[in-house]
Amino acid sequence: MTTETDAAARRGMVRISGGDFAMGSNDFFPEERPVRRVRVDAFWIDAHPVTNAAFRRFVKQTGYVTVAERTPAAEDYPDASRQNLTPGGLVFRPTGGPVPMDDWRRWWRYVPGACWRHPRGPGSTLDRRDRHPVTQIAYGDAAAYAAWAGKQLPTEAEWEYAARGGLDSATYTWGDEFEPTGRRMANVWVGAFPWQFHPGRGQAGTPGTTAVGTYSPNGYGLSDMTGNVWEWTVDNIRAHRPATTCCAPRSPLIDDPEPDTAQRFPRHVVKGGSYLCAANYCLRYRPAARQSQTVDTATCHLGFRCVVPDTDS
Repeated sequence: MTTETDAAARRGMVRISGGDFAMGSNDFFPEERPVRRVRVDAFWIDAHPVTNAAFRRFVKQTGYVTVAERTPAAEDYPDASRQNLTPGGLVFRPTGGPVPMDDWRRWWRYVPGACWRHPRGPGSTLDRRDRHPVTQIAYGDAAAYAAWAGKQLPTEAEWEYAARGGLDSATYTWGDEFEPTGRRMANVWVGAFPWQFHPGRGQAGTPGTTAVGTYSPNGYGLSDMTGNVWEWTVDNIRAHRPATTCCAPRSPLIDDPEPDTAQRFPRHVVKGGSYLCAANYCLRYRPAARQSQTVDTATCHLGFRCVVPDTDS
């Protein structure tokens, strides 16, 4: 029986019937292989990523302080530069022209003061961005919000099943063609990353988030399952060296790009790609695509959505 509490938690969510599907892809990156049949039970999922307005309500009611707003503990980052041991997050900075693609630090900066309220650092605001996905969210922040809302974070399988929108084995959430009839279908990077950017709907000439629902939903009525922001899942990922991607692959406070201490923090799977995913570099704006992120990391293109098990089915 559905209670009033259950009904309240499910507002703004879509029920996804259970079923099996072909998870993964054999056509792109190694971490997506092999394709396998996976079954999920019925569940409810947020129709769009959690917004700035929703996260603000959570913070107002609970007084919660996000990871990006806390001073990092020196013992957690013995290899970090002293000046980096300040609250902050990763912020993308486009380059002035083509650059070698072998070092993400050419376009990412650790910015003191960057947090969900100031996603691009001090001076940036959420003015007129209530309907944009909240960003600069570390894993613990997403889990804390989900618990407060009476929800939880999705498993990778739940997320991918929902993202496919009923199109089993399709390349994208809308089918196999990237821009059907020349129409852009998601907030992703079009142009030569990380310097040449062609704006899409809802953008003012610079790469960034768009209001949820700016682009058409998938077959299940879910918005932004592709692009806009990467989304946390509850799944841990086996320790591995992630493929090069526009999603910063290392803990942001560590200067050395290959330190042993990079494995100090657990890594969780993130899904969906973001507005920084480009065909010439990332190409992870697909349901099968997956990357891992350390739980301490907060960036300007990383958010989340929640799920609720369907206990009535």
